[in-house]
Amino acid sequence: MAAERLGLLARWLEEVAAKIRELESQARIVIEEQGDQKGYEALMREKALLLAGLGEEAAERLEGAGGAEVERVLARLERFSSSAAMALDVGSVFFMSALLYPEDYVAGDNNDLENFILSVRVASAGE
Repeated sequence: MAAERLGLLARWLEEVAAKIRELESQARIVIEEQGDQKGYEALMREKALLLAGLGEEAAERLEGAGGAEVERVLARLERFSSSAAMALDVGSVFFMSALLYPEDYVAGDNNDLENFILSVRVASAGE
């Protein structure tokens, strides 16, 4: 049961990750081609809000599923949410834009959420 729920969660997380990539792409166009700082900030805020809700939404989706792997997944998603909430609290657009990207990130690589989703996929297949 937990494996099936983790598989469904991974599918949902893939949708969230795609939405985040789309927001980032739009933000890049808005700032680089249109010079619209306010538009850029709004898109980064939307990204951070999506991430801030991940932990709670995942907990609802996994309610009733137990086990060490489910707990690991929920703990990691809560860390994503906490970082995003902190970025929103301080109002730092730079912090919001950097969410999910380590210092050594190379363009075209998976971000931290995408890498995490891969681990959820593996967990859902292995349980």
